[in-house]
Amino acid sequence: MDRPDLYVMARILERLWRDPSPMLKTRLQVAIGTNYDVFSRYLDWMCERGLTSLVDEDGHQKVLLTDEGREAYRRIAMWINEVVHGKRG
Repeated sequence: MDRPDLYVMARILERLWRDPSPMLKTRLQVAIGTNYDVFSRYLDWMCERGLTSLVDEDGHQKVLLTDEGREAYRRIAMWINEVVHGKRG
């Protein structure tokens, strides 16, 4: 991905941030409201950059937010609030 959509990334990161336990890939995809192909590309991209990781749990592959992903979510949410919504601090 040359230019990822920050809102898609933010939705993925936010959903994982709200639920600290690993989440099924399909459940996460449905929760963020995008098709599976788009979701898979974003998930691969985010895993490559250390924002998320995949874990095998109960015979299923699940997604986990890393510490780097938590920091990325904090920074993206702050930027969106400041720039888009005009809120500071």
